[in-house]
Amino acid sequence: MTSVVKVLIPSGALGIGFDRAALATGLAHAPDIIAIDGGSTDSGPHYLGTGTSKYARSAIKAEWSDLMAAREQVGVPLLIGTAGTCGADSAVDWLLDITRDIAAERGYSLRVAVLKSGQEPVDVADALRAGRLSPLEAAPEISPELVMSCTHIVALAGAEQIQAALETGADIVIAGRTTDTAVIAALPLARGCAAGAAWHGAKIGECGALATTNPNSGTILIEFDDQGFTVVPMADDAAATPRTVFAHMLYENSDPYILYEPGGHLDVTDADYSALDDRRVRVTRSRWVRSDHYTVKLEGARVGGYQTVSTVLLREPRYVREVSTWCARIRDAMQQRIDAEGYRDVSIDFRIVGENATLGELETDRSEAHEVGVLAIVTAPDQALANDVAKTLNPMLLHFPLTPHEPLPTFSFPFSPPESERGPIHEFCLNHTLTLDDPMDAFRLDVVEI
Repeated sequence: MTSVVKVLIPSGALGIGFDRAALATGLAHAPDIIAIDGGSTDSGPHYLGTGTSKYARSAIKAEWSDLMAAREQVGVPLLIGTAGTCGADSAVDWLLDITRDIAAERGYSLRVAVLKSGQEPVDVADALRAGRLSPLEAAPEISPELVMSCTHIVALAGAEQIQAALETGADIVIAGRTTDTAVIAALPLARGCAAGAAWHGAKIGECGALATTNPNSGTILIEFDDQGFTVVPMADDAAATPRTVFAHMLYENSDPYILYEPGGHLDVTDADYSALDDRRVRVTRSRWVRSDHYTVKLEGARVGGYQTVSTVLLREPRYVREVSTWCARIRDAMQQRIDAEGYRDVSIDFRIVGENATLGELETDRSEAHEVGVLAIVTAPDQALANDVAKTLNPMLLHFPLTPHEPLPTFSFPFSPPESERGPIHEFCLNHTLTLDDPMDAFRLDVVEI
């Protein structure tokens, strides 16, 4: 029988915090590796578009410092995937610099494996021409020209690339964009644990304690073997149940039974979930199905325009009640001016804060508010044009009447000037897979001695 492989996951992502007492409990269980995710696409395209982190450097440094100390205490590898929120090469370098700072402050001597997943647009464009890119469901239409417009493109590493990094004997592995599960599944797979169990347990543990009765506690331990895996929450007030564990297959997944990864897919149709006691759950009979071809997902972002946002507040009851009509009339009036000026690719969007601003047409609660805020969002090909259109819009936001023959109203701007530049905005433009002859073909691995 394969020996048990213990993976300690401090939290769902570096930067969101974790329970230090639960982490200490996890260290007492003698884990074989400490693995954590660094980010995802959840927060939108800005971070991949700019190659920057969502989280403050100070927050990342504080948490990473604690995890580096934990690694020193138990003498096992510390691994992070999707470093710096987006996993771009610049974000990997950013976390490597933080690691250097901490090592210098604490006197650590470290071997760090750096796995980068950034792609050159010209190489991706060539792969598109060669027929090695395949669209995923609802993927946008792409062309070599669109690919070349991307500011950053990353490939999502799987277990094979993480295993290559671990084989260097690194104390710390800092990886660019990876699948959320790869950082957890890699070591159990390398040590002969059941492949279905390795990928399924990694899916359950990807967000830390989210698959328990106390999601905010953060830290969880997954124990893998050649038959299945066991979920063990580390916080005293957290428990795993068959329901909380199975339910996590629904999280960010279009199919509660199938999960696609580089090189194959996980099938949990016949999985068995059993409560070992009032806190632990044992899962068996998960199945891994290999693909005929090895593919990795690509994510790309590009500048989608430049924005200027104006904010106006309405309290007069009639205008509050008919704010949607008011916005529609302003939009029509502005569109006439935009057309008259010959501006191209300019859009104006209104977000009514207090009336369906979050869900838009999907909103079911139609109760009235006593005041609303209106965000007027101007998007244009360059910042100067966005600013110009927003300033043209300014007097309408302040005085535009509901009907043509009534006195001019006056509303409230909370700021002076009311226009705020957002600068370049980014959009995702790739949702495709790239076929590789070798899993390492799209990745670069270096070892840094600190």
